[in-house]
Amino acid sequence: MAMQLPGLLLNSAGLTLAGGRCHSCRNSQPPAAISSANPPSLSSTIQVVGWKGVGGSGSENSKLFNAFEGIQEEYGWNDLETDLYHWTKTLRPVQWYPGHIAKTEKELKEQLKLMDVVIEVRDARIPMSTSHPQMDSWLSNRKRILVLNREDMISTADRNAWATYYANQGIKVVFSNGQLGMGALKLGRLAKALAGTVNIKRKAKGLLPRPVRAGIVGYPNVGKSSLVNRLLKRRMCPAAPRPGVTRELKWVRFGKDLELLDSPGIIPMRISDQTAAIKLAICDDIGERSYDATDVAAILVQMLSKLPTVGNKALCDRYKIEADGRCGKTFVQKLAVQLFNADNNQAAFRILQDFRKGKFGWISLERPPR
Repeated sequence: MAMQLPGLLLNSAGLTLAGGRCHSCRNSQPPAAISSANPPSLSSTIQVVGWKGVGGSGSENSKLFNAFEGIQEEYGWNDLETDLYHWTKTLRPVQWYPGHIAKTEKELKEQLKLMDVVIEVRDARIPMSTSHPQMDSWLSNRKRILVLNREDMISTADRNAWATYYANQGIKVVFSNGQLGMGALKLGRLAKALAGTVNIKRKAKGLLPRPVRAGIVGYPNVGKSSLVNRLLKRRMCPAAPRPGVTRELKWVRFGKDLELLDSPGIIPMRISDQTAAIKLAICDDIGERSYDATDVAAILVQMLSKLPTVGNKALCDRYKIEADGRCGKTFVQKLAVQLFNADNNQAAFRILQDFRKGKFGWISLERPPR
């Protein structure tokens, strides 16, 4: 028995990706291990809208789909990370470390010692790639709230997968939309609740109460300043949809009992995991001068071709260009000839912008590791 799902053909003998494996213009063997900073993302949940199966009752179809569901998801995300590892090996390394970040990092580590609670903001599309490798050592046992911003840019299945993953680790996580303010009030209440013991201890020592101090940290352009502005309900911190806008630490008061420290984006001096670097470039969480847009767009095309919720058909429908997912550069060149007078850079920028604006649907580029 066989059944057709978006981008996949499932049968009792095994699993085959429709259209063949997707490689960067060459065949590669999977590496023995993927970088530990960004392990293969897997999940047991996938959402297929409007699928009713092939024959049989609804109950039978549901059981059959659930049986193959884990196989589809495991194959797709694990294989995607493996291929992405190979695709990035041939590219110029993506590195970006503006001068102000070194100064900010030094100042921030000193300020963190004064914090009652730390709010770490990540991009919901790439939570693992926007996790600073030194953050745990900086915070030590300090109370932390994890915010996955841009929840409007991922699917419900993605959101549920990450919520379950962090809940199982006992991590307080808030999903937010810094542009519309969703999650901001919940974040404020949670920060005050976690640091509520501060004034109890001060009172026991005969000291007057003081506002709770919360530091907001994270990678560039993940939405830290937008969250602060939404909490305050006014524009107190500069914010723009590009990395590197905030360049200095700034304290702001939220009511009478909460003080927030807005900080510039911090990023490692050297990004050792280039699969994470490419995702940062795709999601516009790193400076444009640090990468070749054509290379990044080509890899994005290959990634989208492999995702069951997107696939080659979505690319073909949007650009009226046949896509096979084997060589993203060829696709970028075809689009350049068709729309941009053979300017590959403009074509690449269009593909990246379309992804960032949700033209292929709101999707995450990562799923939680198992």
